[in-house]
Amino acid sequence: MKPLSNDVSRRLFYKRVFNHEIGCPHELMQVSEDILNKCGGIPLAIITIASLLVSNNRVKTKDQWHALLNSIGRGLTEDRSAEEMKKILLFSYYDLSSYLKPCLLYLSIYPEDYKIIRDELIWRWVAEGFVESGKQETSLYELGKSYYNELINKSMIQRVEIDDEERIEACCVHDMVLDLICSLSSEENFVMILDGTKRKVPNSQSKVRRLSIQDTKVDLATTRMPHVRSLTVYTKKIVDQVFLISSFQILRVLDLEDCSVLDIGCVMNLLHLRYLRLKDTHISELPTELGKLRFLQTLDLREAHHIRELPSSIVRLRHLVCLYVHIDMKLPSSMDNLTSLKVLVGVMVGGVSPHIFNLDIVKELSHLTKLRVLWIACCGLDYSQNKALVESVGKLHKVESLEIHIMRAWVPPHLCMPHFGEVAPFNFKTLPSWINPLSFPLLSYLYLFVNEVQQEDLRLLGMLPALRYISLTVGAGVIFSGEHVVEISSFTADAFPCAIECYFFGVAAVPSVFPQGAAPKLKRLRFSFPAIWIARGGFNMGMRHMPSLEKVEVHISRRGASTALVKKAEAALRAAANDHPNHPALRMF
Repeated sequence: MKPLSNDVSRRLFYKRVFNHEIGCPHELMQVSEDILNKCGGIPLAIITIASLLVSNNRVKTKDQWHALLNSIGRGLTEDRSAEEMKKILLFSYYDLSSYLKPCLLYLSIYPEDYKIIRDELIWRWVAEGFVESGKQETSLYELGKSYYNELINKSMIQRVEIDDEERIEACCVHDMVLDLICSLSSEENFVMILDGTKRKVPNSQSKVRRLSIQDTKVDLATTRMPHVRSLTVYTKKIVDQVFLISSFQILRVLDLEDCSVLDIGCVMNLLHLRYLRLKDTHISELPTELGKLRFLQTLDLREAHHIRELPSSIVRLRHLVCLYVHIDMKLPSSMDNLTSLKVLVGVMVGGVSPHIFNLDIVKELSHLTKLRVLWIACCGLDYSQNKALVESVGKLHKVESLEIHIMRAWVPPHLCMPHFGEVAPFNFKTLPSWINPLSFPLLSYLYLFVNEVQQEDLRLLGMLPALRYISLTVGAGVIFSGEHVVEISSFTADAFPCAIECYFFGVAAVPSVFPQGAAPKLKRLRFSFPAIWIARGGFNMGMRHMPSLEKVEVHISRRGASTALVKKAEAALRAAANDHPNHPALRMF
């Protein structure tokens, strides 16, 4: 790749430092040009140096700019080598706060180009002890999230899209940053990486702290590593040396995702374990000794289809914060003993006879008052059970992300059925009264089906103060045929203050129903729209008043509309998108 031109380099630098691309204060003009000259048109160098010149969203002083300029050396103007780039990156590393350095070095356990899920990373940091708070009321997760955001803002890690709707936040590490932190981790004996270049632990490395296995031919047969605190395997290998893991007596983190582990029994003696990930493994059951892992905080059993039932001893894990299971797993009763739970994902309630289970959780949920994330599926519940479930969920006032699915004709996946029925979110007749700003002040993610919706319902949804993502479907089963589209008169001017994504199905949430000031952060909007409404004349598709829009998706109902009207509707949408300063991407279907 050729170096950036002076003009493009300058715009990139200004945008990172001053949040715009045009100009900088006169007193910083010359020093900024000198700094850019040393960056040699290398984007990563420009972003890295620019990030050092801003602290807590405030630009540093002129003296600090000159001090940085003098410390860079010749930079990349004469020699655009990797070593010079690493020197620049080192400035950014040494500028990090002491609590951020281990969090960054920890990313060296991941392979190149790996998409790192934010929440999984934060809980691993917590398990390792990198996130600690002296204040009782401070959430370790929220503190870890602030660490993550600091690394993003300092450009040490990069946000990436993980799915079409971007509901799961993830990051990756630039190859040069990864090279740097791998080198630093090795020098400081922070992480040992066993990959294609290094497959055996040297005898001299008896004090390995963290081990990342990234090659199937790694030899652990004669290795003794009593000081290992973290073991992560990133290969689809058969872990036939589990007995060796049992010798890692101070192990805190164990991640065997996608491995063919045949016996997990000896792992139950690792009394210091905080994080256990057995996602997509071939384990057939969990031993009753699971309850001995009394410090366990995260247990991830997603896609572990062979595990049919969790042992009753799991209810003794009073420090368990995150529990991820698969929908064909049976949970024991007394799950309400897990009062530290903040994340509960993948639970099936009900089922099809004779596979009906987990009905106890319907009432027990109300006692899990610390829950922040809840994902459950329901099948075959009667009226009283549905009512009890709604009442229990309505008491979980700290929930930020809520998904309740109803599944028809469900058959457990382990019965090897090619299709196990339709999957759709929980279907309410109208918006439940408990979904309101007072009951859920922290709710940031909502996925909801209702048969009917009123203007007042939409007003309440718009008032949820922390809502970032909403998917609302009205009139399930008929909207995609164009038979049912709800018209909205208008939202309020203060609606959706934090929303990033609003997906409305069967709702004509055209941009014009958002008054000036509503949804100021909205980046992605999806709505339904009958083309026949164009015949009314003067129908407003303008979206200039929504400053953050990046993507607009529209389901155009063609029912009762001529081809000419459909084309006129499409043309109006294209014109509105082209008229917007951001020129948001437009998709019509």
